[in-house]
Amino acid sequence: MQSIFLELTTVIAIALVLAYIMKLIRQPLIIAYILSGIVVGPTFLNIVKSHSTLAAFSQMGVILLLFILGLNLNLKILKEVGKVAFLAGFLQVLITSILGFFITTLFGLSYIQAFYIGLALAFSSTIIIVKILYDKNDLDTLYGRISVGILIVQDIIAILILIFLSGYKPNIPIFILLTTTVLRGLGFVFVVFLVAKYILPKFLHTIAKSQELLLLFGITWCFVLSVTSYLLGFSIEIGSLIAGISLASSPFHYEIGRKIRPLHDFFIILFFVMLGSNMTFNISNLLILAVVLSLFVLFIKPIIIMALIGFIGYKKRTSFLAGTSLAQISEFSLILVTLALSLGHLSSEIVSMLTVVGIITITGSTYLMHKGNSLYNFLSKYLTIFERKNTKMEEISLHNKSKKYQVILFGYNRTGYSLVKKLQKMKKSLLIVDFNPDVIQNLAKENIPCKYGDASDTEMLKELNIEKVKMVISTIIDTEVNLQLVNKIKEINKKAIVIFKANQIDEALQLYDAGANYVILPHFLGGEHASLMIEKYKGSIGKFLKVKLSHVKELKKRKQFGHEPPSHERH
Repeated sequence: MQSIFLELTTVIAIALVLAYIMKLIRQPLIIAYILSGIVVGPTFLNIVKSHSTLAAFSQMGVILLLFILGLNLNLKILKEVGKVAFLAGFLQVLITSILGFFITTLFGLSYIQAFYIGLALAFSSTIIIVKILYDKNDLDTLYGRISVGILIVQDIIAILILIFLSGYKPNIPIFILLTTTVLRGLGFVFVVFLVAKYILPKFLHTIAKSQELLLLFGITWCFVLSVTSYLLGFSIEIGSLIAGISLASSPFHYEIGRKIRPLHDFFIILFFVMLGSNMTFNISNLLILAVVLSLFVLFIKPIIIMALIGFIGYKKRTSFLAGTSLAQISEFSLILVTLALSLGHLSSEIVSMLTVVGIITITGSTYLMHKGNSLYNFLSKYLTIFERKNTKMEEISLHNKSKKYQVILFGYNRTGYSLVKKLQKMKKSLLIVDFNPDVIQNLAKENIPCKYGDASDTEMLKELNIEKVKMVISTIIDTEVNLQLVNKIKEINKKAIVIFKANQIDEALQLYDAGANYVILPHFLGGEHASLMIEKYKGSIGKFLKVKLSHVKELKKRKQFGHEPPSHERH
């Protein structure tokens, strides 16, 4: 027992040091954990002796990881960007898998090895992408929602593959295997969701009064379904994933996830450490393949995504940023090849090679995401091939090129919705510019003047008669785009009042320095508004009740439009 504790202490201490270094160079901590495994493994320090204990801990990490992924499988995002998520997500997985398969076979690997490698290259990391989007305040942008939507589609495909592989039995005809696996899987899922819909809600309402009980329930539900899945002939990982998905629509799923996350963080560290410690460096014959596959994921995979999103009708900036966001392999990829290793379909050398691909692509894509806007500005003129002329959107746009609008609003979202109502009430001639096709279609149906376009497109700005406009408002939260916009507007029309939106104080100060007349800071605006109400109504409960009724009516109307706070503000 003491030796196990000593090993764990050493492993965690080394992981802490490497994680701190990764934090300094702005790299995902997953790389630190894999490197920790390499350091403590047989190649270097060789201090891991209790392999079975660490293996059990690492498997618990995978179980909790998949449980939390299931909890956060927000299908509402698919409603917002359903068409592009389904088409781009499914076709990207298909095309990337096929190309990866053919590249791998060129290096002499078998068809079964090439099949697994192709699939592993197709999936992108939910953990990495969502974390970086959150840090950049981009989760609620159009490209952010499309990226997350594609990730959800990828996750669904990965779930189906994992269900099939976990029920795999050798020497059984593929048709019989598929039929029995699908029937057992559907039966299991059906029973779980019946229980989750009709039994668990009342039970959860009862135990939710105690945070400890809620935590204990979440772990128990995850483990019970994991064991049930194993008894039905599937893997325990599939059970944990289904357990999470079954609670995703529960009003307590955020709280359950928040409680379990620290436990998950500890055990998932040990999974990646174990993965690194099992790496073999006898892969000199596979190093060239590792480099080729890494380049494929970093550069060709984003091009595939850009082409698909652009073909569907989105602007080149959206497709570029979404494409570069997905330029890595996933934790699902590593779980998939680990499962294939246990089935005897892959060798440890292949798994090690793909782990190297994971380290390279996660590192490279992190820089691509952080430098996305700068890269786009540099490459913009070469990206036009990924943007088809969307005549349908241009026809739907209600933009009179000869009309001189008093106000131009960039971005019709929650903030824009409120501004439009007020400007309409003031009878101001208004044009809304947005690069979400669904938004433009909805505005056109309501006969509100609108134009399908990207605020970062300088050519498009020339069509807006900015030299005559009295006010320009941008509810976009991308500071680089807003800075570019304010400079362009002030260059053309110095008398125009320009109002922008920012999430951070430093961003607001940058915009003020650039010439903005006012910057909306949503996180501070609510408190300022409430203080003005307190001052105005001077403690009159009747006036507050009147405002309450009006506010409730407004919130219900916004709910009908699907308005929700940004994802990163819900926790």
